[in-house]
Amino acid sequence: MNVEYINPFIEASQTVLKNGAGIDAKLGNVYLKNAPYKSDSIVIIIGLTGKIRGQVVFAMSTPVALKVASSMMYGMPVTELDEIAKSAISELTNMILGNTATILYNKGIGIEITPPSLLMGENMVITPNKMKTICIPLHLNDTDVIEIDVSVVDG
Repeated sequence: MNVEYINPFIEASQTVLKNGAGIDAKLGNVYLKNAPYKSDSIVIIIGLTGKIRGQVVFAMSTPVALKVASSMMYGMPVTELDEIAKSAISELTNMILGNTATILYNKGIGIEITPPSLLMGENMVITPNKMKTICIPLHLNDTDVIEIDVSVVDG
């Protein structure tokens, strides 16, 4: 996978988390993830088409999702993943991919994104078919992490 494809995801994620939720996310060690892989209890999937084809999976624990939703709502306490909280974190991922698409477009790489799909459950296993997956861990603090798994078709 081309590194010039990954950097826009990192840049957009950090910018949107900072501007949209006031969260200063630190980049962890980016690595290749082997499929199938286990995921956290909250997963948001956005598809990619165009010059880059595949999917982006945002994975986080329920406590992290609650904190992020609260931050997006200017610190309003969020104690459960109700429809408003789910909408907030889905919109955050949508903004991240929208920003990523703009950065890539400015580099001459046109992509389209699908609307986000939010899944909740325990012991989820994700199996991207015929795609390599790059994991971009973003550390929100010492314990909270959002993983961004970018899976694209080779070629």
